[in-house]
Amino acid sequence: MRPKRQKRVTARREAATGVKLSELTALLPGYNCRDCGYKSCYDMAQALAQKKAGLEACRFMAQERFEDNFAEITAILGSGVSITKTEKIVGVLDSYVADFVLKPLPGECSCREVLFPFYRKDYNAGDLIQYRPLGCPLPHFARILEEDKGLITVHMIGPCHRMDKTSDMEFEDVGVCMVGGFVGIVEGEKPAVGQTVRFLPDGCMMQKIHSGVVVQIENDKAIIEGIDLKVWAPPEIAEN
Repeated sequence: MRPKRQKRVTARREAATGVKLSELTALLPGYNCRDCGYKSCYDMAQALAQKKAGLEACRFMAQERFEDNFAEITAILGSGVSITKTEKIVGVLDSYVADFVLKPLPGECSCREVLFPFYRKDYNAGDLIQYRPLGCPLPHFARILEEDKGLITVHMIGPCHRMDKTSDMEFEDVGVCMVGGFVGIVEGEKPAVGQTVRFLPDGCMMQKIHSGVVVQIENDKAIIEGIDLKVWAPPEIAEN
């Protein structure tokens, strides 16, 4: 559908339902996983607004981390829907259950990610790069924070959408990178130093559970290294 026509259709639907679809979509998890039966969270929002679906169709809305979003959606829709809350953090792709979500440091847009690029060059703070983490099928877009002896620390600004909306951004493709570590805030039970953990980096567009070893804990700030997209512990399959 052409953009102008799409805007007209959206405007008519919002007028008919009295609900702003962009606001409703922003309150949904944003994974576009299709587990609810709709091809995107936007389509799910549209179905909610038209009373064709209920929030119980989205299994992620039952997780404790979306409790505030759930309350806002029910307030917008005036819905009496009630679903049983769960503290389980479940990956979309393989139904592994994470120990915790790793959130960004205060005031930052994403978890810090430490990369070892196979393509060697001079990297500088502020550079924009496109790369593919080893083991991940999606290209990532990032802004370099610092470089130290071949390792670069970045903030994610993609892949499926870029957090920075400017249209003139140019990303240098540096190819495949090894992900060495993550730095962020633990949302959930605090792990111990030396513990192997399963965690979900906040903003991971594939919602893929990662594994790694906690090498430092300071209050809720964690540094996790030895990152792997393979999760060796037997998966705990989430109940539908």
